[in-house]
Amino acid sequence: MTEKERTEFKKFAAEEIAALETEIPRLAELVKPVAPDNAIGRISRMDNIVNQSVAEAQLSKARVRLARLREAVKRADDDEEFGLCMDCGEPIPMARLKAMPETGYCVDCAE
Repeated sequence: MTEKERTEFKKFAAEEIAALETEIPRLAELVKPVAPDNAIGRISRMDNIVNQSVAEAQLSKARVRLARLREAVKRADDDEEFGLCMDCGEPIPMARLKAMPETGYCVDCAE
């Protein structure tokens, strides 16, 4: 991986991390339970429960993505072979690194 590509990846990761750090608190608010004494109606309460389930899934995915991005940035700083396939040694395409920052394999070797 060239220094330019490494810089591009780190910039992308920093932007993603900043967005996730903003999104996670918002999602955390959405998963808070509604007090039973709130008079929102039975249907609205059921709708709220469904929305909370969706928000919990999004929150979980956001936290995992954030951890993976942070680890990838650390590897990009520390590992000279970051961005190279651990199997064949060929460069991993930038699009793949952006989609799956934790990957250590190119598309062909991952299959």
